[in-house]
Formats: sequence, C-alpha cells, structure tokens
Amino acid sequence: MRKLGYSHQDIISVNRKAIELLCDIRDEYETEKTRIIIDGCVGPRGDGYNPSAMMSAEEAQAYHATQIDVFSKTNADMVSGLTLTYPAEAIGIARAAKAVGMPVVISFTLETDGRLPTGQTLKEAIELVDQATQNTPAYYMVNCVHPSHLKHALIPDGTWTDRIHGIRGNSSKKSHAELNEAKELDEGDPVEFGEDNRALLNKLKNLNTIGGCCGTNHRHIEEICKACINVFNQLKRANHDEIQSTASIKTD
Repeated sequence: MRKLGYSHQDIISVNRKAIELLCDIRDEYETEKTRIIIDGCVGPRGDGYNPSAMMSAEEAQAYHATQIDVFSKTNADMVSGLTLTYPAEAIGIARAAKAVGMPVVISFTLETDGRLPTGQTLKEAIELVDQATQNTPAYYMVNCVHPSHLKHALIPDGTWTDRIHGIRGNSSKKSHAELNEAKELDEGDPVEFGEDNRALLNKLKNLNTIGGCCGTNHRHIEEICKACINVFNQLKRANHDEIQSTASIKTD
C-alpha cells in the first residue's frame, strides 16, 4: 500500500475501517444458528502468481506485523494469509499473528500440477510452516486454483492432509500464466466446479470451508451447495457417530 502513496497511519485507518464495516454487517445479519466470523485478510507482498522476489521468514514477519497488529486491536476473530506462493512468507505471517494472540489460517495457491509456484509440494509447504511455527496455523487452505488441480497435490496422502480445512477455487482451469494474459473472464463450468469440490470432500476429512475465488459468482456458489451439502452432512454425521463410538469404548 505504501507504493500507492498510503502513509503508515493510512494503512492503520483503512484496515480498521474495513473491520468496522464487517462488524456492522455482522450486527445486522448474524443469528443464533448462523454465526459470522470476521477474518482479517492478509495478501502476499509481491505477485500472487509469481514469487520472483521472496522474503525471509523474518522479513515477512516484520512486513506483515503492522496490518496484523491493527486486526488484533479490532473485533476481528482471526487472520488469514491468502494466495501465498512460498513457505517463508507464510511462516512470517503465522509468527506475526501469534505474537499478538490472533488465530491464523494459511492459504497457499497452486499451479495446475498441484505444486506451489516455487515447485514445492503442498505437503512440503505445510510441514515446513508447521515445523517452523510449532503448528501455529489453526488450519490450512488452498485458494486461487481450480479444485480439480488440488487432487494432484494430495499425493501422497497421509495425516498431513488433515491440516487442510478449506478451498476457495478459481472458476477457470487455466494456469496462472494463462490467466495473466487472458483478455476475457473465464467463468468455466459452474456445475463441474461444484462436482469437483464435492470430490474433495471424500479426500479431505476436515474440509468444511468451500467457496469461490477468481472468476466465480453466485452460480458457482449455488452449484457448490447443490453438489456438496448432502455429502457434507453425511460425512458430518458419520464423523459424529465415530466420535461417539470412540468415547463409548473409552468409558467402557
């Protein structure tokens, strides 16, 4: 924001006002059955598609600390680092959030092969961040990638995938490079988009946050609901029954 002419005080003011706006919306629409969580979103310092200039974890912590500190002094419930392209920046964001007592979520972006733009696997990135931060992130997400591309990232499977709780997918199956050069918005196929998200529910047992990123609109969200709601509820009930069964065995 400083490159756009914002002063330090401007950055503080803009972020505070953003959370105040969300609080007003929450006050108007939140119900007992539908809680609204306010998330202070932190974007990458550089290009969200091409990590040509990368920071160290220490540099990233210092850079993102100002914005995260502002969020910690508002009614924001948590912080999320979105569209991150390499682990060091994620580590810095996680440490900055931990320093001010804010729950934090880390969301990486992937290429069409299921790897980060750096070439690292999602497994490597998650394990690096967890190791460097003592498992500080509450969970991980993936965003700005078509859900069908995430399946490549889930090989090999294992307990590391339990750390993934969310995906916000792009409508398009094109690569980041192709999207950068595109002259028109590629909305993809909303029905297929919903079905591809549903397929992930059977691969990621903790997946409970599904939404849209670039190119998506209300049609994509509607298809997510159509495709996923029944499967999600079935898996939720099965998980509840498993927990109840385990508790019964332990008490017996």
